[in-house]
Amino acid sequence: MQTKLTLRLEERLIVQAKARALSHGKSLSQMVADYFVQLDEPVAAQHPLQEPPLPPVVASLRGALKGAEALDESAWYEHLRAKHQ
Repeated sequence: MQTKLTLRLEERLIVQAKARALSHGKSLSQMVADYFVQLDEPVAAQHPLQEPPLPPVVASLRGALKGAEALDESAWYEHLRAKHQ
């Protein structure tokens, strides 16, 4: 369940945060939520030698193509030929 959170910050910080979120293709709410998720992770998971965790959207896609036949450039051209006939 999502709940509303109100933050009081200096206007310049809000403008900077919105610009950064936009440059990353996210909403400001999503950027804050991603930060809070990182705070909840165990310290061991934040070890610099380990790969950083995937963003939630990317993690949800993991395995989506599992078992799919290998696709190469010729498969793409065949798809286009069939589509435009």
